[in-house]
Amino acid sequence: QVQLVESGGGLVQPGGSLRLSCAASGSIFSITAMGWYRQAPGKERELVAAISWSGDKTDVAHSVKGRFTISRDNAKNTVYLQMNSLKSEDTAVYYCAAQELSSGAFVYWGQGTQVTVSS
Repeated sequence: QVQLVESGGGLVQPGGSLRLSCAASGSIFSITAMGWYRQAPGKERELVAAISWSGDKTDVAHSVKGRFTISRDNAKNTVYLQMNSLKSEDTAVYYCAAQELSSGAFVYWGQGTQVTVSS
């Protein structure tokens, strides 16, 4: 089992920044990649950014490219999502997820953290 604990959400004004953190523990040897998803009210959950467990490969959704950056600290088994130039449409619950090596699926999930962009 893998446990994921997120932090860093909150209320921010448009144009502001936030950094989300996700600390992984437990059977982390089974993880091949980490991702950040988000789900806004009435919308489907979408993948925002992903990073390989080694940190050498990253990808971000087109909707946040140039504004969001995913990174990780190997020593702390922690993944970050730096969000800049936030817009109201970025308002959502953000979830950290871990991709399992054996299945290739994101099977482990954090509890979610609310990000609200509003003036």
